[in-house]
Amino acid sequence: MILGGGPNRIGQGIEFDYCCCHASFAMRELGYESVMVNSNPETVSTDYDTSDLLFFEPLTVEDVLNIVDRVQPVGVIVQFGGQTPLNLARALKTAGVPIMGTPVAAIEAAEDREKFQQLLERLNLQQPANGIARTMDQARRIAEQIDYPLLVRPSFVLGGRAMEICYDKSQLEKFVAAAFQAAQGQPVLLDRFLEGATEVDVDAVSDGTQVIVPGIMEHIEEAGVHSGDSACAIPPYSLPGPVVREIRAATEAMARELGVIGLMNVQFAVKEEHGKPVVYVIEANPRASRTVPFVAKATGMPVAKIAAKVMAGVSLADQGVTADPVPSQVSVKESVFPFLKFAGVDIVLGPEMRSTGEVMGTSSRFSLAFAKSQLAAGTVLPTEGKVFVSVAQRGKGPVVDLARRLHAMGYHLLSSEGTATALTAAGIPVQQVKKIREGHPHILDFLTNGEVALVLNTPQGKGARTDEGRIRAAAVQAGVPCLTTIEAATAAVMALESLREEEMQVQALQDRFANAD
Repeated sequence: MILGGGPNRIGQGIEFDYCCCHASFAMRELGYESVMVNSNPETVSTDYDTSDLLFFEPLTVEDVLNIVDRVQPVGVIVQFGGQTPLNLARALKTAGVPIMGTPVAAIEAAEDREKFQQLLERLNLQQPANGIARTMDQARRIAEQIDYPLLVRPSFVLGGRAMEICYDKSQLEKFVAAAFQAAQGQPVLLDRFLEGATEVDVDAVSDGTQVIVPGIMEHIEEAGVHSGDSACAIPPYSLPGPVVREIRAATEAMARELGVIGLMNVQFAVKEEHGKPVVYVIEANPRASRTVPFVAKATGMPVAKIAAKVMAGVSLADQGVTADPVPSQVSVKESVFPFLKFAGVDIVLGPEMRSTGEVMGTSSRFSLAFAKSQLAAGTVLPTEGKVFVSVAQRGKGPVVDLARRLHAMGYHLLSSEGTATALTAAGIPVQQVKKIREGHPHILDFLTNGEVALVLNTPQGKGARTDEGRIRAAAVQAGVPCLTTIEAATAAVMALESLREEEMQVQALQDRFANAD
């Protein structure tokens, strides 16, 4: 029996449906009847011919137990439907239901902050300073010990709901109160937020003895953007080899220590400290993640199917899977957002997931793979025109180089006062534009008149009512690409430079992997 992800909504990636379908196909290949329990009419897992039996029922303990009584399965898979079925694992096991794959105790060890901390200490792995709050007073005390900025998140929620970064006491009060509400009786987690760090997502499969790591993905946006929203690349495009090897070794050690049988996803942050990169473990989830379909398509390895067979007792060696796949090209995953349908909403990304889908671009070069991913997501990078540049204080240094490269390619630069001053001081020609409160013509007029081809605006503040929030919302409504992080802007400038050197090539996935066997 395979438990699906339930009703489709923001935060409940459709990628879990992909995993459930592959689990069903794998069971069929092994000669088992597969029973799907899911209640989403828009998924392939609820097509009548995907599984042998389909129960279109809510994913609650009571409903699942009723079906277990009826069909008496040899085992139940809870790993492939995201957080929803994982939250049912303990109650199902207590009721005597055989859970396949990773033991429930291991799932709880990864989700229980204190147990996980002890596990990392045993393995000599680092994690950001953190604490667990069950009351508002506890949260205040932890904040004093750890210091700002802080990442606040309720435990056991989906899609990073009510997750926020706090920079001061007033934000802490507001965000922790919202997190307690979302947590519904569960504790709230507080972590030191690593500013300027690179986030890395890792997908691994373990059979209890051997561990393979099919995907190490470097996020393009800095740490703090939800992994379901962030663009990311396989293989990592800027991390040095020793760091990648350290990440792989840490993943394998955690999988063995937890006793994972099946899939595991780990999130790391790599931060430069005293001139050398330090690897921090953010969290580990012994389940399928949103990135599994991307890893499978980027490497040609059917990760979900392999993991399902492992959970049914077929070892990696018996499946002929003995080594990590080596990608022949660079693949970039980009998220698709519904901002066009929500007029006036600020589009800055954060720890709470907002995307409604994802696309992928592949090339021998990172820059062209990124360009393809943008095109697939509906963002057409302009080959000419005016670029509006306005960045927060800490982006002033890096933006000078980007502006110089844009000017060299023939783009005309527009800028607000602060950024214009920095660019002029660096000898880069720029046209200063009035701020909204300074009267017309201001940047919104330029956007409305179709005079801007690209916006680069990193946030000083977040929210639809701030000047920058209005600029970003106006860019979306005008159909103008809007980049909100220096990292995404850097990748976009690289893409624009590469597109001047060579054209994009098209290749079907089927052709790419035709000779892989």
